[in-house]
Amino acid sequence: MKLKHLSQSVMLMGVAVGAFSSTALASGYHFGSQSVSAQGTAFANGAEAADASTIFYNPAGMSRLTGTNFSGGLTLVVPDSEYTDKGSKNVNGTAIKGDNGGNFAPDYVVAPSFYATHQLNDKWTVGLGIFVPFGAQLDYGNTWAGRYALESIKLETLNFNPSVSFKLDEHHSFGAGISAQYMKATLSKAVDVAGGFSSLPAAQQSEIISQIVSAGGNPAKLGSVQPGQASLDADGWGYGVNLGYMFQMNENTRFGLAYRSNIHHKLDGSANWNFNNVSTDPVINATIQSLAKQLGHVSSGGSVTVDTPESISANTFHKLNDKVDLMADLTWTRHSRMDSIDIKFSQPGEGDLVIKQGWRDTFKLSFGGNYHYSDALTLRTGVAYDQSPVKNDDLRHPALPDSDRYWLSFGANYKLSKQSSIDVAYSYVFFKNADINYKDGCNPNSTTCTGNGETTVGSYKTNLQFLGLQYNYSF
Repeated sequence: MKLKHLSQSVMLMGVAVGAFSSTALASGYHFGSQSVSAQGTAFANGAEAADASTIFYNPAGMSRLTGTNFSGGLTLVVPDSEYTDKGSKNVNGTAIKGDNGGNFAPDYVVAPSFYATHQLNDKWTVGLGIFVPFGAQLDYGNTWAGRYALESIKLETLNFNPSVSFKLDEHHSFGAGISAQYMKATLSKAVDVAGGFSSLPAAQQSEIISQIVSAGGNPAKLGSVQPGQASLDADGWGYGVNLGYMFQMNENTRFGLAYRSNIHHKLDGSANWNFNNVSTDPVINATIQSLAKQLGHVSSGGSVTVDTPESISANTFHKLNDKVDLMADLTWTRHSRMDSIDIKFSQPGEGDLVIKQGWRDTFKLSFGGNYHYSDALTLRTGVAYDQSPVKNDDLRHPALPDSDRYWLSFGANYKLSKQSSIDVAYSYVFFKNADINYKDGCNPNSTTCTGNGETTVGSYKTNLQFLGLQYNYSF
């Protein structure tokens, strides 16, 4: 009765491609917005370099900023997600009784961003960015039909990005930065005690029943045995680089290229198993706990090695006239690094947890514009198409019920004084409806792997609203 689990603990850390979210805020686990001013154009303004947040989108843009500049923002995300189960079943093909996960997305999440630049001289500028690049936050509860795949997940990241830019001449600027990225992941899921027992050979089931009877227990209560629970808590640091180039064709037109490397993470932590309340019969409870220990299901250490995806962006900015700016961005992300994820446990005899992903590379295409209404007020808008890395329904998992999405954004910048201004932005994100048919390939009684063997079948409907506020100051 190999009641194994943790099946998706790594899915959330494993993809490490993700800061707070109801599903996914941008493709993979990307949070989506690192700047309120960029959000107003649906992130088409990588070549605009309007404020210190250019550190994230293109560090070469720091060469366009004079003196010392600061931008600090908060992004509020309001998700609206619902799941409808369409026949999830356990390892034996029996329908899993349960609800649809209720309001599994949080009411809202908030993420901060901070950027500062300082011009050393006419050639060199230095800066620091602190932001949240990836994340996930879901809580389906312990009574939903997909509980053997996932009950809850939370992925948090924080990235420190010191950067430098060099202005070669009036046409060419270069930028580079180093990222120190902290990740923390927690996950819990149910352990299918009943499914594991019923999938045992009949002779082994009879032996366990005889043990229960001889100990004074009531084997009839095996029919109402409840799930156990397993959880994982792990964290770690990873390091990467980012590069930028900006070409100023003339005073009205410029082009940018930006690169962010993958970041190699090794997350270490603890795996915890709980079989304390699987039955009201204390003998059955003790029997299950004893079997779990024999199979290695005891609290121990766990680790997973993952690589976040690298990305390449090409963008352009054109000042059409005194009133209108036009801009565009195309970003390619190498999500195909995520083929499968292996979680290793320090407990001897505990098989690895292998999660199939098979992600594909993706692209995001954005178009945006500014309208300079007055000397004090600039209005922004933009649209974007953001492709999901999930190839098909069989590879979509409850930890990331991701799908292609479309962005519609509006924003504004208002100058409070010569040195200070505020940015506000609103975005509505439409997700394509997404079906899920994810099968855990590990039998609960396997001695070589960890999993429940369940199949999660259902559909998701999701949209998101982003609200951002950012303060900018220069001196």
